[in-house]
Amino acid sequence: MQAIKTIGLDIAKSVFQVHGVDAGGQMVIRRQLKRRFVLAFLRGCRHAWLGLRLAHRPITGPASCRRWGIRCG
Repeated sequence: MQAIKTIGLDIAKSVFQVHGVDAGGQMVIRRQLKRRFVLAFLRGCRHAWLGLRLAHRPITGPASCRRWGIRCG
């Protein structure tokens, strides 16, 4: 599997939608994850930017990563 460089995460109550792209912008992963599996998935994606969609407001960058306990950059 190619390295995921950017992750888009659409947050919902119980099922989250995850999209991951590589450095060239090609889709690497697109799947639904239940809430209890999201943190484990994100911990496995080292060195990736994370973009969250929460209540129609995008939250991106290192501050979001720190809030979730994920190492960015």
